[in-house]
Amino acid sequence: MIDQKQVIGALMNPEVYEEDPGNVELVQTHLSAVFLTRRFAYKVKKAVNFGFLDFTTLEKRRCFCEEELKLNRRLCGDMYLEVVPINKANAFKIKGGGETVEYAVKMKRMPQEKIMVKLLEENKVDDKIIDRIAKIIAEFHSKAETNSRISDFGSLATIETNWKENFEQTEEFIGKTISAKNFKLIRDRVEDFIKKNTTLFNKRMSEKRVRDCHGDIHSGNIFVTNEIYIFDAIEFNERFRYSDIAADVAFLSMDLDFKKRIDLSNFFVKKYVEYSGDRELMKLLPFYKCYRAYVRGKVTSFKLNDPRISIDDKNAAINEANSYFKLSSAYAKKFS
Repeated sequence: MIDQKQVIGALMNPEVYEEDPGNVELVQTHLSAVFLTRRFAYKVKKAVNFGFLDFTTLEKRRCFCEEELKLNRRLCGDMYLEVVPINKANAFKIKGGGETVEYAVKMKRMPQEKIMVKLLEENKVDDKIIDRIAKIIAEFHSKAETNSRISDFGSLATIETNWKENFEQTEEFIGKTISAKNFKLIRDRVEDFIKKNTTLFNKRMSEKRVRDCHGDIHSGNIFVTNEIYIFDAIEFNERFRYSDIAADVAFLSMDLDFKKRIDLSNFFVKKYVEYSGDRELMKLLPFYKCYRAYVRGKVTSFKLNDPRISIDDKNAAINEANSYFKLSSAYAKKFS
């Protein structure tokens, strides 16, 4: 059995690649290791199990690589190229001989300076860009698949399950990345909002507002070149992707709030509502923004348990997660 660390180490070697990769850079998240070459990006899923996702077997990682390719071609078809095997005979080789020991999603490498996070830092995101993004997302949602099974993911039972999972998975971080006071405030407000808005949630389901969404729309998943690429849709858990379209809108809106661009956040929501005609989502926006900020706080907190992440990065994660949880509590205070 090949240890995945060996594979990750091997992919830093230029000889593993089919083409001349130039300098190989490694970017890690809690879910993946992404290898950036001169022209391409190769994304390997880490062999982790967080409960809400399970990448622990090679076969599961292969299936989820295939799913990622299919789903992301909806919004950025020419960026996602293929799923490639990583083989081991005498040495590791992508599409080589011998046993397949890992899989990677191969993508066209995008200019890192064009990622929206960096553009926001450089004050290069204006209303025109936000308008384009709002239109793309509204059109994407209008065409996104929906059926009775998908609609069921907008039910109170699923919404309650999502929140219950959030609270259970963040209990260990109370006093580390979230205060006991904010944990209780958010939990109490969420439970109260769900009870009071049963009719609204049911109405959203019946009006086909629950669809096969993206699930992870934030500035770290958007490239702004001549085209706009909204990438990295959630492939690993249908429960996170099948949702009210308001939850997709809330993610980017929350992200812009988090980056102190409330002006762009409000403009994005305004333009999305104009393009989609979905004015009712305004009633749900604080609820889903609270949810999105909480999930970001939770996911960032998971870095504290990753042995492959440095102490400095873990300290940065503590501060970042704390900020997300504080934002989540601010949204919770706005619930009616």
